[in-house]
Amino acid sequence: MKIRETLAAEFDQFSDNYTEVMTRCVPHYLRLLSSLSECLPDDFSAGTILDLGCGSGNATALLLKKFPDAEYTLLDASSDMLDLCRKRFSGKNMTYHRSYFRDYTFPEGYFDLVVAGFSLHHLDSSEKQWIFPLLYKTLKKDGLLTCSDMMVKKYSAEHARLVEEWRTFINANYPDGEKWAWMEEHHEAYDWPDDYGDQKSWLLDAGFGHVDVKWREDHWVHFIAGK
Repeated sequence: MKIRETLAAEFDQFSDNYTEVMTRCVPHYLRLLSSLSECLPDDFSAGTILDLGCGSGNATALLLKKFPDAEYTLLDASSDMLDLCRKRFSGKNMTYHRSYFRDYTFPEGYFDLVVAGFSLHHLDSSEKQWIFPLLYKTLKKDGLLTCSDMMVKKYSAEHARLVEEWRTFINANYPDGEKWAWMEEHHEAYDWPDDYGDQKSWLLDAGFGHVDVKWREDHWVHFIAGK
């Protein structure tokens, strides 16, 4: 498998088996995914939800169980992923936007909840510092940003260690080595993770009142930021 020329095309090519690939290629994927809904406060209620980089809709599917009457906005650059979501959520209160984050106009004070499941690592440090104030502004008072992702700065010693563990994990699931070769190339071209500490600082600078880790295993992290 070769990586594609754009991030959207890259995700188009494995849209049909996205969940299987994520589960077998991303350590702790199912735990991090479930945290996006399970770690929300018990008294939190959401009427408007933005799934930021929705993929095949796995996070939205979990949130629908908790907030079945909410209005959902699903944003992704991959047309194939959005088509899967349209079929998966037929008849549900969903709005779909095919867009990169840079090209989307975030409505001010509109969402109760923004969900970022394995999507923010596609933004480099400057882009994260650009988008965090927009996410703050798009949330209503007391709104939440919930995020699960890899959080370690690229090219650091800790990143090098994580990559070796990641290689072992993927090769245990795909012993021919082809999937790791693809993931390594994808990671080099499209992934720009940052340390949790840096992201927490940028979120607080953007106006968020608190940022709290709710689940963590090494550099695989779930956090919630509150307005």
